[in-house]
Amino acid sequence: MTTPAHTDSAAETRRRGLAKMSEVYGWEFRDGPGDHYAVTADHLFAGIWSRPALTLRDRRLLLLGALTAQGLFDVAEIQVGAALRNEELTAEQLREVALFLCHYAGWPAGTRLDGVIGAVLAQQKAQQKENRPS
Repeated sequence: MTTPAHTDSAAETRRRGLAKMSEVYGWEFRDGPGDHYAVTADHLFAGIWSRPALTLRDRRLLLLGALTAQGLFDVAEIQVGAALRNEELTAEQLREVALFLCHYAGWPAGTRLDGVIGAVLAQQKAQQKENRPS
């Protein structure tokens, strides 16, 4: 496995990490405190999420599968919202992901993911309704 050779300063690595986090989640991230945040921004997002071999959509699909298999539906909810905001996956595609995962992660897990998707879609619809001019 090769990794891109970066000779960034620590500040540039952090800037790249925060920019990638903002891109992945669809909202602006600012620097945060602590070692955990540093590893997340500097390693996971400036490094892993920024590698060129997979698209953000590819990584999102893999992450949804892993989260569903582990039963981490609170985090899956964040990923579903980000996939919709970033237009990486449509509602129909997300529903298909849930159905597909029923057969590989177990019917209860896939069904739970489908429920999460439904809740996120309903929340987005309600927000759109609130933001429409009367």
